[in-house]
Amino acid sequence: MGRGYQINEIKQKLAEILQDSKMGMSGIEISEKLTISRITMTKYLKVLAAEGFLRQKIIGNTTLWFLESGQETFNFPDDYFKVEPQYLDYLIKGSENQVFSLIKNCIHSEASVYKLVKDVIIPAINHIQSLYDEGKIGISEAKFLQNIISKSMQILHQIPIESNPKKKIILLSADPQSTLLSEAASASFYSKEWSVFHLGDMSSAIDLLFDLDFQKLVGKILKPKTGILIVAVFSNTKERLNFFSDSIYPMKQKQGKKMHLVLCGKMEKKTKLDCDLQAEKLEDVVQWSETIYESSK
Repeated sequence: MGRGYQINEIKQKLAEILQDSKMGMSGIEISEKLTISRITMTKYLKVLAAEGFLRQKIIGNTTLWFLESGQETFNFPDDYFKVEPQYLDYLIKGSENQVFSLIKNCIHSEASVYKLVKDVIIPAINHIQSLYDEGKIGISEAKFLQNIISKSMQILHQIPIESNPKKKIILLSADPQSTLLSEAASASFYSKEWSVFHLGDMSSAIDLLFDLDFQKLVGKILKPKTGILIVAVFSNTKERLNFFSDSIYPMKQKQGKKMHLVLCGKMEKKTKLDCDLQAEKLEDVVQWSETIYESSK
């Protein structure tokens, strides 16, 4: 690598020289600016273009390089406070490409996936729901924006992480409104090396045969019988959480310490359902699950 530069150093320097360049710069100009050989610089330009950090435009025999929209130099953990309003701004404008570029840039800047979910994505989920509840946006726009959030979380799953086969978790939502939160949980646990089984919206599975069907899945996941299994159900509806609690908790009792049930959602403080943990925030679920795993070793 040119003059011992690390890839993040090159990205930072490229961001500085291309930030205000409307006409773009050629590879020769960039290599001279950064005092890196043309051959080495060309390799890194192509890699960064494939990552979505740069884009290129060929004019005649010249290739011009531009900073992809939504790119900015971040230094984590100090810059998380910058990302949250920027993500929300791009999201409300419906600018999919800028939302995705921002998430990719954060990943390339070595941001914590869990902190991105907790401090950036979940606040955006709540904000869009508030806009809808207050009548400021209709259901069509709300769905459109929620789909953008969902797609941005799929990017987080593209990071290669080797899961721990002894840390297993099943995630499901008991209603369509809680699906995004279950997706956020999926990304969070995946980043912490859990083997994630995300079922999505399971409201259509509420029937008399659910417990038998779910028991078959649990049996497959618990083979081989090592480690622990956590089942986390997300919903703000007491009745739906109660249904899944009644269906799953008896299985948990049979499995003993190998299986745990978590119910996550906003409920009245006096509401008590059969489970190992009843929480309102995803971060409480994540922290508790990590503690349970550590104590099981």
